[in-house]
Amino acid sequence: MASPEATHPLYSTPLTSTEPSATPQTLHIGTRKSALALVQTSHVHSLLQTLYPTLSIEIHSMSTLGDKDKITALYAFNAKSLWTHELEALLLSGELDLIVHSLKDMPTQLPTGCCLGAVLNRGERRDAVVMSKRCLAEGKRGLADLGDGEVVGTSSVRRAAQIKRRYPGLVIKDVRGNVDTRLAKLDDETNGYSCLILAAAGIQRIGRGDRVSGFLSKKEGGMLGAVGQGALGIEVREGDERVMEYVKGLVDWKTHLECLVERSLLRTLEGGCSVPIGVETEWDVAKEGEGREEENHVENDESEHGLSVKEKKEDVLVLRAIVVSVDGTQAVDGERRQRVRTVEEADECGWAMAQQLVKDGAGSILEDITLNRIVIEKQDGA
Repeated sequence: MASPEATHPLYSTPLTSTEPSATPQTLHIGTRKSALALVQTSHVHSLLQTLYPTLSIEIHSMSTLGDKDKITALYAFNAKSLWTHELEALLLSGELDLIVHSLKDMPTQLPTGCCLGAVLNRGERRDAVVMSKRCLAEGKRGLADLGDGEVVGTSSVRRAAQIKRRYPGLVIKDVRGNVDTRLAKLDDETNGYSCLILAAAGIQRIGRGDRVSGFLSKKEGGMLGAVGQGALGIEVREGDERVMEYVKGLVDWKTHLECLVERSLLRTLEGGCSVPIGVETEWDVAKEGEGREEENHVENDESEHGLSVKEKKEDVLVLRAIVVSVDGTQAVDGERRQRVRTVEEADECGWAMAQQLVKDGAGSILEDITLNRIVIEKQDGA
């Protein structure tokens, strides 16, 4: 049952910042050309340069399919590698050594020869509500403040489906482009948007966090985020030990484990960015019967992977997930608590949650989505 992400040699190797070789080398980093992608890649560049001051690093940016086509709605693409394919081709050819991704855009099934090398410390994982200036002037801060018929802008099927389920009176309107482009569309009153829903981490990373009027989560608006949202993932070539030595110093172990759980869930359900699956994870201390008796054996120092005593005690992952029909009329959700201390346990936790959702009816929702996509493709080709 172990996934490729659960068997990589990184996970059995203590994290270090020892430079792999005394010989000066150049590390070639690939990224998308968007402003957000470049900010995130510059962050990784800075971290690597701090760890390895003598390392020469070059950043190479390019536009992917998702960047080039800013008109087609995301749900209309039948491509799980919408933001990654072109970059992965360069990685496999050896022109790039690693790729920096927003982990939520990174497919759970990677091309043969590629693997997830590292997941960095997670930023804000929630979605953000960005209200129009008109709505702010009217005192509206969240989706619950909007009236029937008001327009919400989003390009995400996951967000749209959950909004239709929770707030059926609102109107969903697709909006594409980078963050600044979307904000400009919101500010242009002729477009009719009352608000946008964006990934909070992205808008914060480009310095536009002041536009956020509220957040969405299980407790805030009853909506769950995307798999891996807020985290950066580093994709590398399988077997490239030189590059793996460099990137393992970037790993945040708790973030890595929780994202592996989320990716295992998504991979088992065979969903991508065009399937409405939402998740939320948080760490908790074990309760009676969950291994709490082991707490007294935690040593009062930093453990393997740099975890503090508090982080080591909080080893029970609370996983919430939902699968929603595209029109929002059907939904299956669930919650699971499980101790997650290893990659194998992370993989099993996500798999078990997916099996429970399917048992409760999520399978039929996903099957309907697949069938609808096939019908649309046949119509387009007629």
